[in-house]
Amino acid sequence: MEQTTLLEMRNISKSYPGVQALDNVSFEVRAGEIHALVGENGAGKSTLMKVLFGAVQPDSGVIRLSGQAVTVRSPQDARRLGISMVHQELHLVPQMNTVQNIALGREPGTLGFMNWTKMTRRARQQLERLGIDIDLRQPVRSLSVAQQQMIEIARALSWNARVLVLDEPSSALTEHEVTELFRVMQTLASEGVGIVFISHHLNEVFTTADRITVLRDGTHVATQPAHDLDHDQLIRLMVGRNVATIFAHDSTQPGPVRLEVKEMRLPGSPHRVSFSVRQGEIVGVAGLIGAGRTELMRAIFGVNRIAEGQILVDGKPVRINSPRDATRCGIGMLPEDRKAQGLVLGMSISSNIALPSLDRLTRLFFRRIKTINAATQQYVNDLRIKTPTIFQHARQLSGGNQQKVVLGKWLERGVRVLIFDEPTRGIDVGAKVEVYQLFARLAAEGAAILVVSSELPEVLGLSDRVLVMRNGAIVAELSRAEATPEQVMFFATGGAEAQTA
Repeated sequence: MEQTTLLEMRNISKSYPGVQALDNVSFEVRAGEIHALVGENGAGKSTLMKVLFGAVQPDSGVIRLSGQAVTVRSPQDARRLGISMVHQELHLVPQMNTVQNIALGREPGTLGFMNWTKMTRRARQQLERLGIDIDLRQPVRSLSVAQQQMIEIARALSWNARVLVLDEPSSALTEHEVTELFRVMQTLASEGVGIVFISHHLNEVFTTADRITVLRDGTHVATQPAHDLDHDQLIRLMVGRNVATIFAHDSTQPGPVRLEVKEMRLPGSPHRVSFSVRQGEIVGVAGLIGAGRTELMRAIFGVNRIAEGQILVDGKPVRINSPRDATRCGIGMLPEDRKAQGLVLGMSISSNIALPSLDRLTRLFFRRIKTINAATQQYVNDLRIKTPTIFQHARQLSGGNQQKVVLGKWLERGVRVLIFDEPTRGIDVGAKVEVYQLFARLAAEGAAILVVSSELPEVLGLSDRVLVMRNGAIVAELSRAEATPEQVMFFATGGAEAQTA
């Protein structure tokens, strides 16, 4: 059945000093479709959606809703017109409950008194529409991220939204929660809502989208039905190069063992873990969520306590009780949550890069500013960190560039062992390629690298060997040739245990 066009954005252009953010971009959304908008960071996705939502005014172009030209001067205008947006960073008031958050800014009442009965009824209607059961009286800070996100969606829909923009909605959700999110999206689409879905996870795009629009460098590259594209074709459209170049790591003969873990047991676990990583080797760690991968990495880096066992670096036993101890032993870690654990967002790039090395970048309690700035500029150039200045705050960088800053601080420290926990989470395909190329270069220069990733193609493409974890234990060690998706999942899901039972 032919779907009617709900939204048209025609020939949208927007420039900033020295940057053409959007160049004659056109985009449309049909009633009842999920339309994925994809592209690298800086491709123009966010700017285009800010224009739609009234947060940015275009230099030229027109927006039409149901065929009628409209002017969107502010987010309030957008909402009144039936355009709502759920941002990646949730905008709820933590101490308020669900009812208050859904009604926020439009509380019904008379003579200054809020009509709680009406507010509660409206909130319950929106949540029932989504098939979500949440205690309406609980402060939202006590709810899970997935539940908070559903409240955001309910609030967006309470404006009678005809077009709903979801910006990276799955970035902080578990696999089960993502499945529930997709169910809600399909329900809304069946009601005729047009959904714009922005995601860096291409498997999610193919799972849920009806059509896909690709932006690159502020221009429209393609709009095609999702079933007419495959993963490799989509990446080529996004980054302008062949998917074969993504995993650039060529296996070489590794050197001596740099990191060795012997009979390590974490508190509360019955399992002892042993493995090693050699100079110039990339070892991937695979497993399902809850397998214990992050806990093991945090123990090696001194964040989590070790009950028993031994760690050796370059053949020498080391005692690691804190991240400071690990750093002194030549171990660096890019944590799963780079914003909360890897960076000080309110500090500059140069200050972040200097943090682990302050003991040698200070003299008589004074920082050697020129040395720090020169080193930072070197890493900005070397790692291709996109920033107008080394004094820009870390929070102002894209996810990929934030990850490069975390890497830069460990390179400045001169660590010999690098642990990457979900290194490409929340960054686009183009930035992933650059991160993978950095891995290959670091390995070629003699670093020993551990990579934890929930993206199986990433683990398999990068690694010389793969360790598979299940329930806190390493249940398999596979060579590059042995590490097929089927073999990894066989061990990760307990296939070996079932076979021997």
